[in-house]
Amino acid sequence: MIHSMTGFASGELDTEQGVLLWELRSVNHRYLEMQFKLPDGFRALEPALRDLISARLRRGKVDASLQFRASSEAAARLKINADLARQVITHAEQLATSIAAPQPFSALEIMRWPGVVAEDAVDLKALFDPATALLDSTLNALVANRAREGERIQAALEDRLTQISALANAVTTRMPLVLDNIRSRVRERALGLEIKVDEERLEQELVLLAQKMDVAEELDRLHAHVAETRSAFTMDDAVGRRLDFLMQEFNREANTLGSKSADPETTKAAVDLKVLIEQLREQVQNVE
Repeated sequence: MIHSMTGFASGELDTEQGVLLWELRSVNHRYLEMQFKLPDGFRALEPALRDLISARLRRGKVDASLQFRASSEAAARLKINADLARQVITHAEQLATSIAAPQPFSALEIMRWPGVVAEDAVDLKALFDPATALLDSTLNALVANRAREGERIQAALEDRLTQISALANAVTTRMPLVLDNIRSRVRERALGLEIKVDEERLEQELVLLAQKMDVAEELDRLHAHVAETRSAFTMDDAVGRRLDFLMQEFNREANTLGSKSADPETTKAAVDLKVLIEQLREQVQNVE
């Protein structure tokens, strides 16, 4: 089954130190391109995160964003440097005796002194493994999302392929009638010239004309491309580039069919084919 390159997934994990939140967004891209938005302290983890994503995805532009919100308990933990606080108080009292009208100071002002109060630092390295595991589970959700979108794309592709086969079959059925009409018109014009016509030479020219207008080979290749496209749907690997190449081959056959056409119905079929092929191409642009 084919996968889309477009998808979104998020994952959240509550730890003792705080909440981890991953958000993954992917859109179509020619190759696999990753952009990370990581909090300070998590940047050392990026190479391992890249390896994790590249092992699961083949194509697409992936934006990976990690957020970390420290828990209220971790943020509230304060450490008082009592020795430094006493030194600040002693020096403040000594300076106060030298001032004619000293201003009283409060405990809060002492706590504001640099180094007196320190927050208990969060051990971010201890969150590396949980963050990696959370990315892995979020990546699973992204892959599943892209697979569901791939199902929708495949259904749309199947519908267009069925229509292409029907058009090719209709042209195949009509071609003997088209060639007979051409032979009749050429013969009538030749006889209308009121000159002696070499029947053998006329027949040779009609055969050459029929060969130039014969589109059986193009129709056979159209059917082959339809079969090859459907075969690609069953491959386990990324098939987006393969399908993109097949769209070029589809277009080539439709152009040749249009250039060889000597019949309004066949011309219309060639135009309809090009419309369907363009619709196929638009869908294929999102296939991984």
